[in-house]
Amino acid sequence: MTAETTTVYKVSGMTCGHCEGAVTSELSELPGVTSVKAVASTGQVTVVSEAPLDEAAVRAAVDEAGYELVGTA
Repeated sequence: MTAETTTVYKVSGMTCGHCEGAVTSELSELPGVTSVKAVASTGQVTVVSEAPLDEAAVRAAVDEAGYELVGTA
């Protein structure tokens, strides 16, 4: 079994549960992602994946959801 990678991203613009759902939905579609937990109050999105993710792909998914990836926390 391969070790999973957990990365915490900082996302600006999330204000409610709907925001969390939108970001979670987009990031969950990335290949290899096994779990996403978005917290609007902190702006942190914890992503667990089978391998490190390409930050450009994460940025594009967050952008698609209508928010901005600030970077890793």
